[in-house]
Amino acid sequence: MSTEIPQSDHQPGMAERAIDTAADVSRTIGEVAGGLHSAVGRLTSAVEESRKPGGTLATVSAIAREAPLASLFVAFLFGMAIARRR
Repeated sequence: MSTEIPQSDHQPGMAERAIDTAADVSRTIGEVAGGLHSAVGRLTSAVEESRKPGGTLATVSAIAREAPLASLFVAFLFGMAIARRR
């Protein structure tokens, strides 16, 4: 009697399964990293666009420079409004 397993009935061992799992995880991490890189690029371009003259961030920055205490008060009220919803 032979104790060898025919190649067609071969089941992967623990090491092979671990390698397959690591390869799957590596692929998934690569996909997530690619998606994250893309999202960061879009966010960066949106912020740059908003900082141009007439953009939202440019306007908020100018208001904060002109009236810092009033801006701080508005930010405080905004934070309180959000905190009360939770």
